[in-house]
Amino acid sequence: MSSFLLIPWLGIRGTAFAAVVLNLGAACAAFALAHRSTSVATTKLNNVAPTHEERSRGSRTALALYGVAGGIALGYEVVWTQAMAQFLSTRVFAFSVVLATYLAGLVLGSAVYTRFAHRLRDPWGTFALLITAAGLLALLEIACLSLWQLNIEFAAGNLAFAVTHSELARMCARFLVAAFGVVFVPTLMLGAAFPAVIRLTADARHPGRDVGLVLALNTAGGIAGTLLTGFVLVPLFGVVGTLGVLAVGAAAVGAAAVLLGDRVSPRLRWGVCLLGLVAVVVSVATPADRLARLLLTTRGGGELVFYQEARGATVAVAQQKMNDHIFRRLYIQGVSNSGDAMPSLRYMRLQAMLPLLIHSGEPRSALVIGYGTGITAGAVMHYPGLRRRLCVELLPAVVQAGKLFPENYGAGTDPKLDVRIADGRQELLRSPERFDVITLEPPPPSAEGVANLYSTDFYRLASRRLEPNGLFAQWLPIATQNDQDTRSLVRSFLDVFPYATLWTTELDEMLMVGSQAPIVLDAADITRRFAQPNVSISLEAVGVPSATALLATWVTGRDGLERYASAALPVTDDQPRIEYANWVHPKEITQTLPTLMALQTEPPIVHFDDAQRAEFAQRRKTLWEFYAAGIAAYEGDQDRWSQSMQRVFATEGDNPYFRWIAGAS
Repeated sequence: MSSFLLIPWLGIRGTAFAAVVLNLGAACAAFALAHRSTSVATTKLNNVAPTHEERSRGSRTALALYGVAGGIALGYEVVWTQAMAQFLSTRVFAFSVVLATYLAGLVLGSAVYTRFAHRLRDPWGTFALLITAAGLLALLEIACLSLWQLNIEFAAGNLAFAVTHSELARMCARFLVAAFGVVFVPTLMLGAAFPAVIRLTADARHPGRDVGLVLALNTAGGIAGTLLTGFVLVPLFGVVGTLGVLAVGAAAVGAAAVLLGDRVSPRLRWGVCLLGLVAVVVSVATPADRLARLLLTTRGGGELVFYQEARGATVAVAQQKMNDHIFRRLYIQGVSNSGDAMPSLRYMRLQAMLPLLIHSGEPRSALVIGYGTGITAGAVMHYPGLRRRLCVELLPAVVQAGKLFPENYGAGTDPKLDVRIADGRQELLRSPERFDVITLEPPPPSAEGVANLYSTDFYRLASRRLEPNGLFAQWLPIATQNDQDTRSLVRSFLDVFPYATLWTTELDEMLMVGSQAPIVLDAADITRRFAQPNVSISLEAVGVPSATALLATWVTGRDGLERYASAALPVTDDQPRIEYANWVHPKEITQTLPTLMALQTEPPIVHFDDAQRAEFAQRRKTLWEFYAAGIAAYEGDQDRWSQSMQRVFATEGDNPYFRWIAGAS
C-alpha cells in the first residue's frame, strides 16, 4: 500500500504520519478487545502449546534454534532481493511485490499450521522438517531458475496488460509470478515454523510473555542474519554461494532439532537428515556464476567479462555485438548502466566536457558523482587546466569493472583523478569543498532510491558546493520515464537554478546545465578551449568536430524550460514522485523528444562570427534531421527513417556518431 498509494498521495512524511495513526488505532483496538480476547487466545494457545513436562526440557533449545532460524530467514530475504532484482527491475514496485509475497507466505504458513496443529504429534520433528525444507527449496528455486520460468513471467505480464491496458499492471504481474515462484513456498514453511516453535516453548498460563520471547529472539536473530548476510556472506560467497550457506545452516538447525528434541519419530529424523544431505550436495554442485550466465542470456547474449556480487549490488560487464559493432555494457543489479557503444560514449563525454567548455571563467576543479563506466570521469581527467578532479562512487566493484572500458583513459588508476568510495550526496553534506563544475550520471531517476539525486533538496545542496560562477550538469534521460515525469524533473531543477539551460547530448539523452550566475556562451573562449588536443580528439571521436558543433547541441534556456515544466510538480525528498510514478510507455520518447525539440531557441552566444553562425545553422539542422530519423525508427517507419538519414549523410556523411547509428540500425 505504501508504494502504490500512500507515498504517491501523501509523500514520505505524510506516509510516516499515517503509519503512526494506524499504529495508534491498532493499539486502541487492542485495548478495547483485551477483555474479550484473553480467554480466546488462551484456548487457541492450548491447541499448540506443550504440556509443562514437554516444555521443561526443550524450551531453551527451541528458542535458541528459532533465533538462528530467524537469522537464516532474513538472510534469504537479503539474497532474494539482490538476486531477483537482476531479472525484474530496480523500481520500488518490484521490491514491494517481493516483500508482500514474503510476508504473505509467513502469514499463511502460520495460519495453516495453527489450523492443523492438533493433528501433529511430533512438534520437534515438524519444526525441524519445516526449517530444513525451507532452506532446501530456497536454494533449489534459484539453482533451477531458467528461461522457461522467465517466459511465464512475460506471459503473465502480457495477460495483465491485455485485461487492464496498464504498463504498471503488466510489470506487477511479472513481479508477482516471479516472487511466487521463488519466495512464496519457502516463506510458507518459515511461517508455519512460528506456531511450531510456540508449541515447543509457550506456556498457556503466560502466553504474552512466552510468545513475546519467541518474537524477540527471532527478531534479534533476524537483525544478526541480515547484517551477516549482506556485509559478510554475499561479498565472500556471492548470491548463489550464500544461498547454499544458508541452506546448509537451515539443515544444521533441523538436525539439531531432531537430535536434541524429545520423542522425534524415526521417520522424521531420517527425513530431516536426508533433506539436509541434499541441501549440502545442491549447494556444492550449483555453479557460483549460475545467475551471471542466466543474466547474460536474458540481456542479449555476449561474453561475460566481469561479474561480482558485492555489498549492495551485483555488478557485471558483458561484451556484446550489434551488427559490426562490438562494445561492452555495464550492468548494476541486472540493469544496464551504459557502456562504451558510440551513443553512450558521446553523451558521457559531453556530460563532462560541455560544462567545462562553456564555463564563464577558467574551471579549475570538477566533481563527478557516479563512476559508472568511468567515461565521464575520464573526460574530466582528460581536460587540461584542472587542478582538482574528484569522483565519488558508491560501489567499489563499479570502479573495478571500469578497468574494462579503455575509453575512460584509465580514470580508475590515474593519480590525477581522486576516486573516493562514498555516497555522492553524503559527500556533499560532509565536505565544504567547492567546485567550478559538478556533473553527475546516476542510475535512471525511476530506479529505487535514486530520486534523491534528482530532487530540489539535492540541487540546493549541490548549489552550495559550487564556486560563484560554477556550473551544475544533470544527466536527463528521456526514455526512462513518462513525459509528465520528465517535466517534474525539469521543474525540480528550475526551482533551484535561476539560470538553466538544456542541451541534447544524444538521441535518448539530454543535459541540463544550471548556475546561480548568468551563463555566458563566449564563442571565442569555447573555440580556444575546444582546440586543446585532449579536448578536440575526445569530442571529434564521438561526432562533435568543432566548437560550433558543440554549440549546435543547445536546445533552450530557462524560458523554454519554464514553458515545458510550468504545470508540473517538482521532485523533492518528501515527494519522490518519479520513483513511484506510472510505468514508462515503451515508446514514450516519441512524445518527449519532439516536445523538447520544439522548445528550441537561438543560444545567447557572444563573439560569434558569420562563418560560425552559418556552420551552426547547418549542423543544428542536420542534428535535428537525425533526431527525426530516430523518431521514425522508434515508430517503425522505415521509409521516413531512410529519407531522413539520406539527408543527414548528404551534409555530414563522415560523422562517426551518425555512421555508428546507421550501421547499428
